[in-house]
Amino acid sequence: MWVIKYGGNAMTDATERARVLADVRSLRAADGRPVLVHGGGPYIEAALAAAGITSRFVRGLRVTTPEALGIVEQALTLLGKRLAAELGDAIGLTGRDANLLVAERFDAGPKGADEVADLGEVADLGEVGRMLRVRREPLEALLAHGLTPVVGCLAVDEAGAPLNVNADDVAGALAAALAAPCVFLTNVAGVLDDPSDPESRIAQLAAADAHARIADGRIAGGMIPKVEAALAALARGAPSAIIADGRAPGELPRVQVGQAGTRLVP
Repeated sequence: MWVIKYGGNAMTDATERARVLADVRSLRAADGRPVLVHGGGPYIEAALAAAGITSRFVRGLRVTTPEALGIVEQALTLLGKRLAAELGDAIGLTGRDANLLVAERFDAGPKGADEVADLGEVADLGEVGRMLRVRREPLEALLAHGLTPVVGCLAVDEAGAPLNVNADDVAGALAAALAAPCVFLTNVAGVLDDPSDPESRIAQLAAADAHARIADGRIAGGMIPKVEAALAALARGAPSAIIADGRAPGELPRVQVGQAGTRLVP
């Protein structure tokens, strides 16, 4: 079983999207059981702009008003159905389906000093959540019948109300619940030992080493959020998290046999 997180501007390019979905089909054909998790940033951005709603972010989280949430849900649901149709033998889902994803509001409960500092002056992100749990049974039932779940990053709270959740958080929670590796498809081949040498990809990286490389600057710039997403998946309980290049044809089959990407382990 594999959890694959896919998102960003690569989804808006038909050629790149077809290549990624072909990779997922190849993984499935090789007896892999993929679960595809998607964000929808560019589609959400366009839908909100069309409705006259300005997007605002804090630490990468979209401030989501009740008015914006309905538009976010529509965009994610439609995108999930579209991806499922293009993938074939797939079902588009969100957290609303059988209470698949349960989250709490991001502003729920006590906050530590670091979190308050991170949020700055924004005391309430609105209808934004962080994952609490995943219901495995619907996913396992679909996979048992050869169908690929395509999961959008919309969860529900304990009362069934929808919440907008970061797709990395959803992917990490799914990987932990399914005890599956989590693959983050990005625009890099993996973590490089020497950022100036594209041939210095690190095949496997322990979490402690990754933290040390962030602290001393060997992991820097745009690589930091990618590694942090992988580390968060490990912290949730995923057995491993792989950073791989979503632009490279055949990347997922190579990841499956350990020939591509950087695998982070606890």
